[in-house]
Amino acid sequence: MQLYERYCDGMFAVVMRFLRNSDDAEDVLQESFIKAFQKMEQFNGEVTFGAWLKRIVVNSCIDFLKARRHEYIPLEKNTMHLVEDDDWEIESVVTIDEVRQEILELSEKYRFVVLLFLIEGYDHAEISEILKIPEATCRTQLMRGKAILKEKLLKKKNQRV
Repeated sequence: MQLYERYCDGMFAVVMRFLRNSDDAEDVLQESFIKAFQKMEQFNGEVTFGAWLKRIVVNSCIDFLKARRHEYIPLEKNTMHLVEDDDWEIESVVTIDEVRQEILELSEKYRFVVLLFLIEGYDHAEISEILKIPEATCRTQLMRGKAILKEKLLKKKNQRV
């Protein structure tokens, strides 16, 4: 119970970043804790308990979203605009909440990678392991997801001017 009380609120915030629905988030969080307690013998101390639990929570979120949405919308190459610069200067009129909202509006293909990298702080190797995709795919999806995100944020900024 002490572990649950210690990590519940933080893990709930992680789940909400993925699911955006408190009822679903509570269900996934409970299932995540059950999985963690059932697999406690697999916790070997290589990482902190919180990091180990967070990986279970993130995987549970992804599994939930995949099970909920079976069809994928293919992206046409002609709709993608790649931005290869790292110029992320967007005036302060765009709030962090707006950035988070725009991330959540990305297609599932990019949203998971961008969330895991920018918000949750995982590196490419960890993301590729979590999502079961090659590291090169992870890097490509992150680059494209960030480019789409940047484009959306710039449009939002320009709408205010």
